[in-house]
Amino acid sequence: MNVIQEYFAFIAGRYPDVLARTGEHLAIVAQAMIYGCLTAITLGILLTRMKEGTLNQLIFGIVNVFQTIPTVALLAMFIPLFGIGTVPAIVALYLYSLLPLLRNTYSGIKEVDSGVVEAAKGMGYSSFQSLWKIELPLAFPYILSGIRLTAVYIVSWTTLAALIGAGGLGDMIVAGMSNNDNFLIFTGTVSAVVLALLIDLILGFFSKKRSQLEI
Repeated sequence: MNVIQEYFAFIAGRYPDVLARTGEHLAIVAQAMIYGCLTAITLGILLTRMKEGTLNQLIFGIVNVFQTIPTVALLAMFIPLFGIGTVPAIVALYLYSLLPLLRNTYSGIKEVDSGVVEAAKGMGYSSFQSLWKIELPLAFPYILSGIRLTAVYIVSWTTLAALIGAGGLGDMIVAGMSNNDNFLIFTGTVSAVVLALLIDLILGFFSKKRSQLEI
């Protein structure tokens, strides 16, 4: 019981710092996700308008390479280019976000029933109209699933960005390990987990509401 009281006293004294680190964490995640969505979803759409071949394999191969590089190694690789801080962290996390977003966008559009697409063409829809009014709405659950999965991963990986001075909740974990402060380690870890769960719940709620509206 004494430990619990000590922890609540710790939180009471450090909550401004916890909120600040959470804000930094969210800022890094948001930027990486926005850039990742803009790039990967756009690229995924473009690839579905092309014939399957070497170009598709090459692009998927390139983005897949980034997934094979350990997070700490990828962060360290960008230090000579961008220095330390948030920029190399955002670039590294952006690259990590590409594969699941690209794969879900591409697969979602490709999974649309070809009969539906042909019917749209028969009604006089252009390729763009078919994409905008038929294919993207039907593929949206796949795309949102990719966004949810990627967001949870990025929240987790962002904790490692503290190792290159990017801030975020990882700062608390690193500081706790340096000072042998279990409260700091626990708070940083739990805060990151709660943040990931909240983002997943919010996106899941949005997805569910959209499905209900369609029904």
